[in-house]
Amino acid sequence: MECSRLILQLLMEGKLACAFRYGREDLDVIGVSFRKDIWIKRIQMYPVQGSKPPNTPMQDALLKKVGDQGHPFTFDIPVHLPCSVSLQPAPEDAGKPCGVDYEVKAYIANEEDEVDDKVDKKDTCRLIIRKIQYAPNELAAGPKTDINKQFITADKPIHMEASMEKELYYHGDSIPIKVKVNNETSKVVKKIKISIYQITDVLLYSSDKYDKCVLSEEFGDQINANSTFEKEYRVTPLLANNKEKRGLSLDGKLKDEDTNLASSTMSVNLYYNN
Repeated sequence: MECSRLILQLLMEGKLACAFRYGREDLDVIGVSFRKDIWIKRIQMYPVQGSKPPNTPMQDALLKKVGDQGHPFTFDIPVHLPCSVSLQPAPEDAGKPCGVDYEVKAYIANEEDEVDDKVDKKDTCRLIIRKIQYAPNELAAGPKTDINKQFITADKPIHMEASMEKELYYHGDSIPIKVKVNNETSKVVKKIKISIYQITDVLLYSSDKYDKCVLSEEFGDQINANSTFEKEYRVTPLLANNKEKRGLSLDGKLKDEDTNLASSTMSVNLYYNN
């Protein structure tokens, strides 16, 4: 009877935290934490409170394996939270990289609203998950820009226009860039250079912006004086060509699996837990 009363008093609770790590993990041991929670959600997993949402197909499959001891639960993640992303460390760096991660923690609590940090580690389990985003079904027209360049030694300018077919490409896609040039000068253009930069905005205690070149290619096309030129170039930015660049933003990964250059953020609405 004493054992039965003890079991009834125990609660299984869960916590999902979105956090940003902005410093070395090994410094945490000296009392300086470089990790800030952006968003936290806690739920009581067992006994279930209120109405329970229907199981997903994955939960049904897992329940067949674990049997009656399994207790499915669900977290709703706000769509405006950032996706999982990490900043590429230098080869000599150790520990977890900086970036945004999501951790699910389940623990046995002796009383309701017990802080999980006070729970014994043997009564706790953790799981790192990854938040991703899906591209919209309908894509807008691709970007287009133009520039007039005036040189000191020429009395007329060079007009250049660059455009893309669409605004979104997937990892590994070859990106076509259409270039048009109207060279009204008496000079010969000897080459064309295309560069792609990754721009990362880090918003925490202050607003920081990092620009990293992820692709730079030169093409030996000449444009004669007083002539026009039009050509489509294809370039493909890849992480494989940028492995040594510290601070490059990467898609969040699980364990040792491969990842990619970080996807562009589809929403700029940010939320912080104070």
